[in-house]
Amino acid sequence: MATVALAGCQVTIGGPAEQPPSSAPAGPATQSGTSPGSQAGLVVISDPGQVTGTIHGTCHYRDGGELPDPHCTPGSIDPAVTQANIHQTICISGYTRKVRPPASETDRFKYDVAYPAYGTPQTEKTELDHLVSLELGGSNDAANLWPEDPPSPNSKDEVEDALHRAVCDGRVTLAAAQRAIAGDWLTAESVLGLKGLPWTFTLPIR
Repeated sequence: MATVALAGCQVTIGGPAEQPPSSAPAGPATQSGTSPGSQAGLVVISDPGQVTGTIHGTCHYRDGGELPDPHCTPGSIDPAVTQANIHQTICISGYTRKVRPPASETDRFKYDVAYPAYGTPQTEKTELDHLVSLELGGSNDAANLWPEDPPSPNSKDEVEDALHRAVCDGRVTLAAAQRAIAGDWLTAESVLGLKGLPWTFTLPIR
């Protein structure tokens, strides 16, 4: 099993706005040897604007390369984004620009860490993807980053946008959207009951 070494501020979150942690096995060990915070199988770490962690071992794609290895890339979320504050964080235009790391960091992680771990040839063009997208409160940790095959933009981007709209419109909870896209982005919309439904925009009351 591959181990993800994590850096940064790690906490475990809870409360009525979020689902309680599941009974799933604890996440990968941190550099200090302790288990990172987890929520329903997702690593919980606050690392806005920087890439944290690394990947040790060999990772294997699933579903013909469309899904990452759940041991290497289980998904990770930022505890600063909660159900209570989505209209002050992810639902505000420009939010992802504030928390996205610079290209120099993501490129270094992509080529020096993610490509070797996933056995991706250096000559192959891929997108370094956030499994739980930043617009859904994902973090920049290694547990949430993987080399996704092109084209870019790809069909996962459309799923991310659909889930983001649904969360900001109040049709699904933040925690449910995070779990669904981390588990299998191919089925996330169906699992959440969004597939084939018209979407609307609801402006927050200020």
